[in-house]
Amino acid sequence: MNKTIQKSRNVVQFLLVDIFLILGALYIAFLLRFDFSIPAYISNNLFTYIPVVLTAKLISFSIFGMYRGMWRYTSISDIINIVRASSLGSLMALSILALLFGLSGFPRSVLFIDYALCTIFLGASRASVRLYFSNLAQTQNIFSQNALLKGRKKLIMIGGGDSAEKIVREIRDNTGLKYVVVGIVDDNTSKIGATIHGIPILGPIDELANLKIPFDEIIICIPTASNIAMRRIVAICKATGKSYRTVPTFMELIDGKVSMKSVRDVSMVDLLGRKEVELDRSSISHYIYGKRVLVTGAGGSIGAELVRNCLTFDPDLLVLLDQSEHNLFNIGRECEHSKHPVSFQPVLGDIRDKTLLYRVFSSFKPDVVFHAAAYKHVPMQEDHPWEAILTNIQGTLNLIDVSEEHEINRFVLVSTDKAVNPTNIMGATKRVAEKLIQSKSIDSNVKYMAVRFGNVIGSSGSVIPTFQKQIRNGGPVTITDANMHRYFMSISEAALLILQAGAMGTGGEIYVLDMGKPVNIKDVAYELIRLSGLEPETDIGIEYIGMRPGEKMFEELQTQDENINDTNHEKILVLKNGNGYNWDNLLDHVGKIVSSARSYDYGEVTRELKNFIPEYVPDSKTVQQRLKTTLIDGS
Repeated sequence: MNKTIQKSRNVVQFLLVDIFLILGALYIAFLLRFDFSIPAYISNNLFTYIPVVLTAKLISFSIFGMYRGMWRYTSISDIINIVRASSLGSLMALSILALLFGLSGFPRSVLFIDYALCTIFLGASRASVRLYFSNLAQTQNIFSQNALLKGRKKLIMIGGGDSAEKIVREIRDNTGLKYVVVGIVDDNTSKIGATIHGIPILGPIDELANLKIPFDEIIICIPTASNIAMRRIVAICKATGKSYRTVPTFMELIDGKVSMKSVRDVSMVDLLGRKEVELDRSSISHYIYGKRVLVTGAGGSIGAELVRNCLTFDPDLLVLLDQSEHNLFNIGRECEHSKHPVSFQPVLGDIRDKTLLYRVFSSFKPDVVFHAAAYKHVPMQEDHPWEAILTNIQGTLNLIDVSEEHEINRFVLVSTDKAVNPTNIMGATKRVAEKLIQSKSIDSNVKYMAVRFGNVIGSSGSVIPTFQKQIRNGGPVTITDANMHRYFMSISEAALLILQAGAMGTGGEIYVLDMGKPVNIKDVAYELIRLSGLEPETDIGIEYIGMRPGEKMFEELQTQDENINDTNHEKILVLKNGNGYNWDNLLDHVGKIVSSARSYDYGEVTRELKNFIPEYVPDSKTVQQRLKTTLIDGS
């Protein structure tokens, strides 16, 4: 109740000030028009003109919502709103006066002068209040510095761009935040010595450790920094001995809003790659906007990120299919609380259940399928190859059959670099899945395509979360081999590029994402330990355990027989060299592979996969070991 009364009082005060300014502008306009000597015939009619002008302008100001804002937060958009409101008010006043007195009965030039003066007065009144409160805050900062800093964390910002400006402004305007920015550093020499909302830019980033100003924490405000730049900045931050955090990349900020709430710890995403992905949003929107989209494995790492990004393109319906109730619940909650109000339908189920798939497709009639559901953990699938076959191969075949019957438009398979010259069950089964979509696309109206890429940072079961858990437990960090290299990409980057590749395909393509240069796994482990504020082999031990079953020393993104071509996107390549099979012949091979899986005989499974994928070369020691422990013997 008190807030309502206070708000009403504020509106009355604003209204009285504006009435005074409107009347003052009109009177001064008459004085200027008649050289400070208003004729008697004008003076006699002045009180007739005033109600018309005043009423017209107040109505216009109300229409433009000029009494809903707070003057202390006046911005450029508010000034523009004042110009619009003043313009409409003057036009309304001119029209009414013309109807009442005729075009010759009122000096029209007065209204033009009045328009200019009124606009200036109104803008100046709002700006002066903004300046007053800004100066008041600075005055309080000068005279009560100790009181202001007491209990607040003192921040240094790295980067004097838009992100830093937003955070400085947020901290300044929100006294509830227990922070105060005491300085900014930036390598742009033209900015040094300048200020952002009164906060000085003190010098280059290299001078961070030598600053005389006491501070508690560093915020890295360069969302577009490359991985090389981030490594340099992190090294400089470590030298200060202070804690440091960073703003997210623009890929992570789906809503594009930088704030203190979005600031997070520096992660491997920042050190391995932060370059923003450029998208042709129009082409993606063309096949997602207003369409019904089904995502399999919707609760997994890649599937969930595909869902998050699909939300921003306003599909008619998102169908979320996953066999994990926990993952499905989490991604469903995200959709429910998303700022993008899109209809969605969670479906708990398995792609191995063809009957369920028929019911899902019949009920929701999807136009687009993103197939991200798969078993992906290499050593686990070496132990349970039948599960990999039934999910990665039979599950994909089920989806293809149902997609054909329901005449969907586009089918995008999420594949892996482990499908290239596979040495493990997981890679071999994903290579079969690729061949399925290549072969089916030869004689189909559905646009089938696959997107192949390497490891994504932070995905469930991947090496980085494993290292992080080992570090939290005090070590040791277990590395298979000091020379092992892997391709890495952030989850958000991979999902965005999958969406982009999905817009390119016409049928049968295998798209390969540019993963950059492969990274040494040992270097990744060392960086993660240092990010935790510890030193490798001093605070956290390193243990080399040897390569696990099915692992390769180096991953590849294409076979020798595959021709790789550029596309119109710098980070997406395409393989299109007609590796499809006759569909009936393919089904015969796949049937044998699936039958071998149902036998639970490791030897038969590897033989059938090898017959169909000649480049599949399983490790002989692994095969011998698995043959001794195969489930067919009941062990």
